[in-house]
Parts: sequence; structure tokens; C-alpha cells
Amino acid sequence: MGDFALWMLGWLVVGAGVLGLFLPLLPGAPLVWVGLVIAAGVDGFERVGWGTLAGLGVLAGLAVGLDYLAASLGASWLKASRRAGLGAFLGTVVGLFFGLPGLLAGPFVGAAAGSTGRCGTCAGPGRWGWGPGWGWRWGRSSGWRSWWG
Repeated sequence: MGDFALWMLGWLVVGAGVLGLFLPLLPGAPLVWVGLVIAAGVDGFERVGWGTLAGLGVLAGLAVGLDYLAASLGASWLKASRRAGLGAFLGTVVGLFFGLPGLLAGPFVGAAAGSTGRCGTCAGPGRWGWGPGWGWRWGRSSGWRSWWG
């Protein structure tokens, strides 16, 4: 692949990442980081070194971690049990292997499944399953507001 094609690929991935900062369906920070690694690799990491990219990777990882924390806080805000929070986390991890549908449904299904064993009914778990999703959306929207003032 030529240098121009790699530059274009890098910038397309960065553009998708910037869209991901606004759209909850795209992982914004990791996509920006991957695009920057591709773009930096085109010139042999002369302009942007590994130290800078490592620091940006840590920041991207923190952004993803804060998204998961927001989901957990959303579950606890709705008074979900620890099992529901653990179920939401495990549902997210398992959902990674099923693509976009798994990422969208995993936290909800995991929270509902984790809390069903606690109370034996589906009234509470159905409500608690929404906690991670609302927490995730809240985290995304508050991150957007703090980013743009």
C-alpha cells in the first residue's frame, strides 16, 4: 500500500473517531488513536514518536474506562445490585465478540441476567438493565459537553 493510501486510511480512521466522540455507536478515542498510529507510521514515526503515541494510548484507554464507569454508575443510580453491575460488565465483555449488536445489548442483557437470580422476578431486572445504558449515554453526553465547553 502506498504512502498516500496509508495517509488517507489514517485520516479516515481519525475522522471516524471524531464522529465517535459525538455518536455513541463508535468508540471515538480508540479510533482516533489507531488513526494517529497509522499516520505516524507512514513517515517512520519521525514527526510523532512512540512516547507521544503511548501517552495518547493511555488517554484513549482512560476514556474507554470512564465509559464503563459511567455505565456502572448508571446501574447503581437505579439501585441495581452488585450482581447486576457485574452482569453489565460481563455482558459488555462478551458483547465485544458479537460486534455492534453485542456491544449495544450486552450491558442490558448482562445486568438483567445478573440481577434475576437475586430477586427471582423480571420486574426489577428489566428496570436495572437500563441503568448501564443510561449511564453510558450520560457519560458520553457529559464528555461531549466538557469537550466543547
